Amino acid sequence: MKFIVKSSDLLKSLQTVSGVLANNNSLPILNDFLLKLENNYLNIRASDLETTMSISLPIENVDEEGMIAVPSKIMLESLKAFPDMPVYFATKDANFSVELSIGEGKYRFAGHNPEEYPEFSELKDTSEINLNSQLIATAINHTLFAAGNDELRPVMAGVYVELTTDDLTFVATDAHKLVRYRRKDAKAEKSSTLILPKKPLNQLKVAIAGKDTDVIMKYNNTNVSFEFENIRLICRQIEGKYPNYEAVIPLSNPNKLVIDRLQLSSSLRRVAIFTNQSTNQVRMKISGQELIVSGEDTDYSNDAKERLSCNYEGEDLEIGFNSRFLLEMINNLENEMISLEMSEPSRAGLLFPVNNENENEDILMLVMPVMLNQ
Repeated sequence: MKFIVKSSDLLKSLQTVSGVLANNNSLPILNDFLLKLENNYLNIRASDLETTMSISLPIENVDEEGMIAVPSKIMLESLKAFPDMPVYFATKDANFSVELSIGEGKYRFAGHNPEEYPEFSELKDTSEINLNSQLIATAINHTLFAAGNDELRPVMAGVYVELTTDDLTFVATDAHKLVRYRRKDAKAEKSSTLILPKKPLNQLKVAIAGKDTDVIMKYNNTNVSFEFENIRLICRQIEGKYPNYEAVIPLSNPNKLVIDRLQLSSSLRRVAIFTNQSTNQVRMKISGQELIVSGEDTDYSNDAKERLSCNYEGEDLEIGFNSRFLLEMINNLENEMISLEMSEPSRAGLLFPVNNENENEDILMLVMPVMLNQ
């Protein structure tokens, strides 16, 4: 295997797939990148068995095709240290050694047998949907933060995707907060549901950042793949039944607060400094067109209170929330004004963007209240 490539191009491609690599691999070969040079394209693959990602890099100067597994750490660190200029990459099949030549320098290290690398199995009996990369990025950004971390409830540690003939819905919850992001401008030929893990979604989000391209999403009962430009990511779905999230969304919420998003976010951040750091509890007292945000930490005799103007319809209400959860949700909305709809202090509050310019987008965020100390 012998070829010449620009060091920065090779480094960028390796970095694109490197997020898939795990810190503690059961198979040592999974600490490697698999490189395969064929038909003037260098295919670079990384895997942790659950998630596999590959990228194809065009190579103009090819002396000899081939395949080898190379240690990810030494490849990434050496290319970061190299100047941005052509590097000559050569391997010896007999002992899988790798030699890099750049400028006046030559560097040699041990590679590994590519036959030991796990196979990249093709998905069978798949359904397919074509989605815009910006739609996917927006859906991931709005939902992923709300997914849980409880290993005893793995289905809640992922994002639930519901495809129907009418729309596409992404849902994430950790039992304290819930986000439902729905798009009416995306639909499937038949209804399906998937639960996607956090890691591949994070990797996908990074890979499509700033792009405006078509993404082909293929899926069956166990796996899902995303293909766009020169990149392919395939991951195993989380097995299990997702909880009935619709059942926890209160339908009747007569008390409606409309307020400037940044104003409320800034107020919550300031007041939260003075609250108990284990509960992060803030109190919201709404009366007329006035909202009072307050918090305290009795252990250290700390307290804070701020008065904000708002538009409010409903009965006077006093309700408590975890400021960290509430801020996470508010900061994941982009609209200038937001609406907080509530029924009573013991029931969940619903957050919506006000005057959403995208008529095909439906965002609902739910946050559970906390019991107030009287």
